[in-house]
Amino acid sequence: RYRYLAALVVALALASSSAPVAQTGVHLNPVIAKLAAAKTVYGLINSGDLSLVNARETARAPVDFVYADMEHNPLDFPGLATFLLGLTDKAAIISKGNLQPNVALFARFPQEADESTWVVKQALDIGLMGVIFNGVDTKEQAVSAVRSMRYPPLKGETRREPVGIRGYGTGGATWAWGVNAAEYERRADVWPLNPDGDLFAIVMIESVEGLKNLNEIAAVPGVGALFLGAGSDLSRSLGVRPNTPEVEAAFQQILSACKSHKVACGITAGSGTDVARRVKEGWSIIRSTVPAITQGRQLLGEK
Repeated sequence: RYRYLAALVVALALASSSAPVAQTGVHLNPVIAKLAAAKTVYGLINSGDLSLVNARETARAPVDFVYADMEHNPLDFPGLATFLLGLTDKAAIISKGNLQPNVALFARFPQEADESTWVVKQALDIGLMGVIFNGVDTKEQAVSAVRSMRYPPLKGETRREPVGIRGYGTGGATWAWGVNAAEYERRADVWPLNPDGDLFAIVMIESVEGLKNLNEIAAVPGVGALFLGAGSDLSRSLGVRPNTPEVEAAFQQILSACKSHKVACGITAGSGTDVARRVKEGWSIIRSTVPAITQGRQLLGEK
């Protein structure tokens, strides 16, 4: 009997020591964890395949994030919830010893930054860790984007601005993140404005107006990154074709603003060589394909 009780105590001790916990100081958002450590992050676009099969494959891809493109594809919240469920990899949780997923799920939506409050709320309530706001042209739109991702502040809280307007409801997100309501609330704020935050606000610069207001946008507290797609919208706004000197000059202007304001900067890269080139230039977020990312990291000498 005593041997049985002793064995049970040991088993419980081992289980509690190896069980994944939401450790203080460990970001649950793997993108934020790497950016906070000054590392480059890599990601994919999901252009409509929100199946469980694709989610499971993505969960073990050599990337840090995937974003669902719902700007050019149907708005599908049930699909997002299903895909997020499929990204949950229990083996990875046990291996890491905490609740940080290998791959974070973000999404880009059809509304402009100042019109998407309800969309952002529903996405975050599902459990997404980041939102990409397309067509941000002004400081005011960037502020609106950040506000939509933040809860209203309680009395005595610091970092009150921009004041949040997100409605309070944590049920789906706590399930997806594997934490209780209090822990989710502590983490459900935008980084780097809140150093403990695990939500990531990404704004896209896609127009001449956005370029004119670049420094004001980059300086908005709570903006985590400026991001560029393939450059088609920006090139159209400039009145030229993609892959022209004018578009590349705009890319470099955005990168310079990111560096000046110490904001992460993201870009789409086509090939492995392009991936390596952009990383060397100082882009900290690279969206590409798995083969290109793998080749680019090999060219950079990364594991």
